[in-house]
Amino acid sequence: MDFGFFISNAKKLKGFAFAATLVFITFITPCFSQARLPLLPDSLFPAYYHQRATHFKTLPYTQGDIIFIGNSITDGGEWSELFNDIHVKNRGISGDITAGVLHRLDEVVNRKPAKIFLLIGTNDLARKITVDSVVKNILLIADYVKQESPATKLYVQSILPVNPVYGKFSDHTGNGAKILQANEQLKANAGKHQYTFIDLFSFFCDENGKMKPSLTNDGLHLLGEGYLLWKHIIYPYVYGLQPKASLLPKPQSIAWGTGYFPLFECNVILADNSLNQEASYLQHQLSRFGLTVRLSGDGEETKYPIVLSLERVASTQNENEAYHIQVTGTKVMVKANTAHGIFNAMQTLLQLARDGVMLDACEITDWPAFSWRGYMVDVGRNYEPMDLLEQQIDIMSRYKLNVFHFHATEDIAWRIESKLYPQLNAASNMLRNPGEFYSEEDIKELIRYCKKRHITFVPEIDMPGHSAAFRRAMKTDMQTDSGMAIVKNILKEFCTTYDVPYLHIGADEVKISNKNFLPEIISYVESLGKKVIGWEPGGNFTNSVIRELWMDDNGKSSSSSDLRFIDSRHLYLNHMDPLESVATIFFRQIGNRAKEDKNILGGTICLWPDRRVANEADVLKMNAAYPAMLVFAERSWDGGGYPGWVANIGKSGSANVEEFTEFENRLMDQKQENFKNLPFPYARQSGMIWKLYGPYANGGVLAEKFEPEQKDFDASKITPVMEVVGGTIVLRHWWYPLIKDVFIDPKENTTWYASTEIWSDEDAVKDFWIGFNNISRSPATDSPPAGAWDNKRSEVWVNNRLVEPPHWKHGGQKGNPEVPLVDEGYEYRQPTKIFLHKGWNAVLIKAPVGSFKGSDWQNPVKWMFTFIEVPE
Repeated sequence: MDFGFFISNAKKLKGFAFAATLVFITFITPCFSQARLPLLPDSLFPAYYHQRATHFKTLPYTQGDIIFIGNSITDGGEWSELFNDIHVKNRGISGDITAGVLHRLDEVVNRKPAKIFLLIGTNDLARKITVDSVVKNILLIADYVKQESPATKLYVQSILPVNPVYGKFSDHTGNGAKILQANEQLKANAGKHQYTFIDLFSFFCDENGKMKPSLTNDGLHLLGEGYLLWKHIIYPYVYGLQPKASLLPKPQSIAWGTGYFPLFECNVILADNSLNQEASYLQHQLSRFGLTVRLSGDGEETKYPIVLSLERVASTQNENEAYHIQVTGTKVMVKANTAHGIFNAMQTLLQLARDGVMLDACEITDWPAFSWRGYMVDVGRNYEPMDLLEQQIDIMSRYKLNVFHFHATEDIAWRIESKLYPQLNAASNMLRNPGEFYSEEDIKELIRYCKKRHITFVPEIDMPGHSAAFRRAMKTDMQTDSGMAIVKNILKEFCTTYDVPYLHIGADEVKISNKNFLPEIISYVESLGKKVIGWEPGGNFTNSVIRELWMDDNGKSSSSSDLRFIDSRHLYLNHMDPLESVATIFFRQIGNRAKEDKNILGGTICLWPDRRVANEADVLKMNAAYPAMLVFAERSWDGGGYPGWVANIGKSGSANVEEFTEFENRLMDQKQENFKNLPFPYARQSGMIWKLYGPYANGGVLAEKFEPEQKDFDASKITPVMEVVGGTIVLRHWWYPLIKDVFIDPKENTTWYASTEIWSDEDAVKDFWIGFNNISRSPATDSPPAGAWDNKRSEVWVNNRLVEPPHWKHGGQKGNPEVPLVDEGYEYRQPTKIFLHKGWNAVLIKAPVGSFKGSDWQNPVKWMFTFIEVPE
């Protein structure tokens, strides 16, 4: 720090401290009247101050940044590099005091930053400025930030401890008691002055309340490790995360300890020879944090190791995937019964290492409730390139899903290469993406890619149904004698070419004309060393076939049966609204079981985009694949859930809402940390509380107006029928009563209203997702009518102003499976822009319904609404 200025101007600064107190008393009152900054002459501040301050003013004007402001301790941090984020900016000035921050505060707040991290005060105390004056100046900073940039979140960090052990900065290092006093006042005032207080002091001090000598070389400023500790402490505040790493799926058992493991000092992974592949994988993943970690065996010094070993880990389920992690201050011990268990542990370890610097001490014992945790893609109808498939496999592996179901043959196209029958892959025999198929090398690469991540590759060759592409190419039906002979040749070619344990043969949605077809095919596939899977309800399977449920099994999966099942009922993402899918899967009980038993192996979520897509990646956004994948990973790993199927989060104040909120906090953390450049159409919805009013009988006149639409309607004077939580509220699902909705007994020809309030820190235009019929991506559903939100005359008002529906690109168009959806769903069209005034804003939804019978099976009636602010 440059202290010459402060020494020569100590009297002036003492005078300012007093003046600042008067400024505070004059302009900052308990009712928060206008905050005014003191007018100070530039001559009060030294040359370095002006060099930095004028430099800041000339930098490009950007909004929404994260700004660190303070004295030399802040100035010394390379913040954008520490966080690997160009939006993290340094506004520290060596030698600065609270007066200096006030003098240059406009430069910061005029940029409307998303967040400000303030650390200031130690130099004030060194200049004999009183604790009360320092605190009042900081409170003035807080009030001014809130006044001038209401949406900016301010984080006031505690003044760091000091230590006289090095004999330097004696004016500073003797202020330990004053620092504690200032920190206590700053903590106590956080709520009143609307900032978040961050306690750095406790992490940096030793048992005597002094700065830990290992973090400083002069008793005041920080060494490199000090900045890394600082990053570790504030990382969740910078990115809006939970205080501890949000592990997903949640481990079966976790106990947080005290202290941390210095990952930045780890230089080696020690592993059993049989775990070389897993060790190499971890080494590669750690390199993404900029860490250079060697593998064991080269004879160099071992420092802060990560140890991987195959040792006994007891669990109540699926011991082959169980693992144990112990994180201490000196090492990380990872053990499991198998390499697969070690791989599972590494996914948890990488989530613990979210900031790339330190791991909080903890002990974890974990295992999956179900051994079959699958994800299915339908590439038969819509081709997906290899890099997109590998992207999805990577996400699966991070969240411990372990079965990749590859549905590759359909009526639309046959996309598995056959060298025996190349006409199957001819472009002329494909109705979409002509000429696009997966070569032998492609499929072998997918198998290898999965195997490295301990994922089982399960191919599906659908037979005898969904096989129009086969008929076009081979000029015969599969169930004929000639067709069966060809099928057997294809199966032999496939099973002898690819090293996979299972073959899925489909066998649903088809009229069985040859009763011998399936038994003979099943026997043949099994003779080739493959286990057979088929859809249930389906054909006449033998008892050895594993059934994948897509509808009710009529009791076949009961505990008295010897059959084995995979549950995919109501796990078709193409039928779900993005917000609905997370809620319904979260509460789902897989196979009507809390955990795996002899009948239920687990489940598979399925992505069936029957309708043509304009772009391959649209299937992930339109069907919200990644949010659903993560919630399914949680449920299939942890087990539990509730009997029956639900479409909503639940009623306000219920245990369901509390449970869902805890999960959603972790889900949003994962989105923030791992999906910044990937489609993740999901917004936090557990805080949206709707008051429902009704029912009003509309007699089939959907435009009929009722009490809530009257100008003098005052919701506060009417008791709502109920309060429900969610961004999407399903009033009645088209599969009612199989799926539980808001109402126990919904009525046709009724209108309901829903109201809520949303807060805005300032007058601003915000983006919203709004919808009243998130249509399935499977049937050929009609587009919404031009000039309306839907065909039910639904409407929405914000602050009594009607929100106009989008200008639909295909408004009123009859559904066509070959015409891609473009803007029919809120998650894949431009958000609706709505002006909000500062404070609370009133939202009113009108949701009428006529008959529950759709015009045809392609247009079922799903009575629902969505209204939620789009996440930035």
